[in-house]
Amino acid sequence: MGRLCLIHLDGKIYSCRICHSHLATPGDLMAKNFHCRHGTAYLFKTVVNVGIGKLEERQMTTGLHTVADIYCICCRKILGWKYVTAQVNDQKYKEGKFILERKMIAGGEGHELRDEEVLGSDGDE
Repeated sequence: MGRLCLIHLDGKIYSCRICHSHLATPGDLMAKNFHCRHGTAYLFKTVVNVGIGKLEERQMTTGLHTVADIYCICCRKILGWKYVTAQVNDQKYKEGKFILERKMIAGGEGHELRDEEVLGSDGDE
């Protein structure tokens, strides 16, 4: 087995709460108003140091989506999911974007993330 090479981000970052692998920067953050099975979730344009699981169809509160779970490549914990396709036209902006569950990440604008008021949701039905 080869050596694991992680991408290191500069400045303030969001990281895996378990192993502290870098995941994204505040500049990658698109929205904090998402909700998942376990609480608040954040939408990101891009993330690093994640693996992508198998594709599956999920009925969410905003409609049917094809998604794939994403996991930390260091500790293998599931962090959220990647939107692959959205069936509803007004949800197409999510395609290719990533959801990170707040309880699975640390860091960001402040040193610790604060709970935000959830304005929308996209949890599984």
